[in-house]
Amino acid sequence: MEFRTIVNIPRPTFELEPCERILFVGSCFADNIGRRFEEEKFRAVVNPFGVMYNPVSVLHTVSKMEGQVFDTAVFTLGTNRVYVERATGEIVDNCQKRPQREFEERELTVEECADALRQAISLLRKVNSKIKIILTVSPIRYAKYGYHGSQLSKSVLLLATDKLVKEEGARVYYFPAYEIVNDELRDYRFYKADMLHPNEQAVDYIWEQLVETCFSVEARQFLKEWQPIKAALAHRPFNPEGVAYQDFIRKTKESAELLKQKYPNMELD
Repeated sequence: MEFRTIVNIPRPTFELEPCERILFVGSCFADNIGRRFEEEKFRAVVNPFGVMYNPVSVLHTVSKMEGQVFDTAVFTLGTNRVYVERATGEIVDNCQKRPQREFEERELTVEECADALRQAISLLRKVNSKIKIILTVSPIRYAKYGYHGSQLSKSVLLLATDKLVKEEGARVYYFPAYEIVNDELRDYRFYKADMLHPNEQAVDYIWEQLVETCFSVEARQFLKEWQPIKAALAHRPFNPEGVAYQDFIRKTKESAELLKQKYPNMELD
């Protein structure tokens, strides 16, 4: 008997390689996944100007990063709702605690969301025409909109990403994080205490699916070789000044240096 539905995740036409330069922009879910990439020694830049929930704000971040080279970009979309400054008519990324009366809240259409993403991708391609693009929709629900309103917002994002993937073909890939959490991990034990945000176990599961689906054989081999070094560096000894621990650290650093020789793009702290 089957007690859960498994999300079928198609493989992209590209693969992620060890220690790639990856830009993560989007909701706090992008922070969670981006940190995993940082921990596994990818050269990740994660929300450099803060969390960006909607596609236009994602575009704003990419515009500020213009000229920087990335191998892959991951956009994690949270909502289609934006705040427009009444004085300028511009969509703002952060209201900066200014009075609510200075802003008007509205919802982006499917086409507006898709167009903002098109522009962001175009900017990144000016620097690297072969950049790999991964789109995903955050599984985090927005209770302040009401759960029905949150679902409507996610639906717009899902339609926009689907539209872009159909336009771009193999050059843009949609990873179903939203579907994995809501369909495959359909249980509140995979959520934090607020019952809205996926917990560490859920993030770990999504990470595993990403590795299985998107990582090259070499990238998976790198993770296997990096894990014991990572665990050793995280070890907290009873006696940090002891001879045994100092020898342990020396050998661990030697192992890290050898791994860097094998993977030159690896950055050691």
